Amino acid sequence: MTSSLANTSRLTQASFHLLAKPTGAICNLDCTYCFFLSKDALYPGDRMRMSTETLESYLKQLLASQPDGPVSIAWQGGEPTLMGLDFYRQVIELIKQYARKTQIIEHTMQTNGTLLDDDWAKFLKQNSVLVGLSIDGPQAMHDQYRVWKDGRGSFNDVVKAWELLERHHVDTNILCSLSAANADHPTEVYQFFRDELGAKHIQFIPIVERSTPVDLEIAEKGWSEKPGRRRILYTQQGNLVTSRSITGKQYGDFLSAVFDEWLAHDVGEVFIQIFDVTLGAHVGLYSLCVHAPTCGTALALEHNGDMYSCDHFVEPDYKLGNIHHTPMIDLVTSPQQVQFGRNKQSLLPRMCQDCDVRFACNGGCPKDRFSETPDGEPGLNYLCEGFQTFFRHVDAPMKRMAELISQGRFADEIMTDY
Repeated sequence: MTSSLANTSRLTQASFHLLAKPTGAICNLDCTYCFFLSKDALYPGDRMRMSTETLESYLKQLLASQPDGPVSIAWQGGEPTLMGLDFYRQVIELIKQYARKTQIIEHTMQTNGTLLDDDWAKFLKQNSVLVGLSIDGPQAMHDQYRVWKDGRGSFNDVVKAWELLERHHVDTNILCSLSAANADHPTEVYQFFRDELGAKHIQFIPIVERSTPVDLEIAEKGWSEKPGRRRILYTQQGNLVTSRSITGKQYGDFLSAVFDEWLAHDVGEVFIQIFDVTLGAHVGLYSLCVHAPTCGTALALEHNGDMYSCDHFVEPDYKLGNIHHTPMIDLVTSPQQVQFGRNKQSLLPRMCQDCDVRFACNGGCPKDRFSETPDGEPGLNYLCEGFQTFFRHVDAPMKRMAELISQGRFADEIMTDY
């Protein structure tokens, strides 16, 4: 980044999160429900590999723009391990060069795990990288949609990656996508993670694949005419969903069933993101953009330096600019991005504004707000029924846990009450 570019910045620092995609949409798997695999259509003919120039500019600008304290360096894809270990060794050296002593670097990586080996695991452990590993439950459920290019299931390879990370004591979260494959089996999925894998940190991610009537037929095929072929560009358009998508009812019932099992046995032992987020809402803290009142502080960086409003909105209308041409801080604080974040709150339907669980829900992610309220107002979240079911189901025990914490006690004491 040139000094003249840096001098054009209006602000110097802001707190935001940037999800970097060094391989763009390129991945070695062909997961049927993956919306991001189609984003290679935005860069036709591009190898989709982050250059040293872009890497250095990204890290230099990110670290300069972040305040003192924790700074997240987050990698996703596509599949970020396709860049190879030397790329991430370079990351560590550049961070040593540009990070301030008052900054605490927190490394994270979301991966399918299939390329990991002992060298990778040693590197991840040595550099305290928090890994998010994608597993959708027992083999029959996982292998339904998480497949190789030739259609083979990836379960055995991913479990090997989990075991490898466990042997090397790498901090690892389970990233479980909830789809038609596993949505009706909440207890089986949770007990598989807890009892068979020994997982302590789990995230449940609802799969909602939007489509227009025109694209629905090809969407049902996996967004391309044949597996492994180039996909049509996925954008946040349409009010239909694929048959792979979870329903609102399934989502609410799944979370409620897992919560009951967790409440009875695992409070303080297993940490499930949506439960932590909900407890936070009960004490006025919001740690996840999905259920915060506003958003816009979690952006995406493509392999070439293009920045987008959100990982779920990597599409032309939400491109903010490129960090080689405009300072990162100016893109983050641009009127376009500020408005994007405010719209989450300002466009809430009246039904949501008056809802008893609004404090915990806040309308959910804007990407899923394509339904209508019973009186025809647009902007209702497709998963609304599930949000209401879950947040009402957990209300009393969440209030009790919040009370325990306010008294300086441990939340796991609640297990004696239920």
